[in-house]
Amino acid sequence: MGIAVQPPVLTPREREILVLTADGRSAPDIALLLQLSPSAVKLDLLSAFGKLGVCDRAGAVAVATESGLLT
Repeated sequence: MGIAVQPPVLTPREREILVLTADGRSAPDIALLLQLSPSAVKLDLLSAFGKLGVCDRAGAVAVATESGLLT
């Protein structure tokens, strides 16, 4: 019997930003859309990267998609 692995817990904002990132939007575009500073978007992305165990946007989108976090 294997051990069940829980997907990482992302905040609603981190998920929202990852969904927009998966759609190909840049941090400045996301910031404008969500009325945040680009720095805030980048901090949320970095937080999500850490939780997902990745170091870039492509990896974050891939892991989040595989984990069912972007559905």
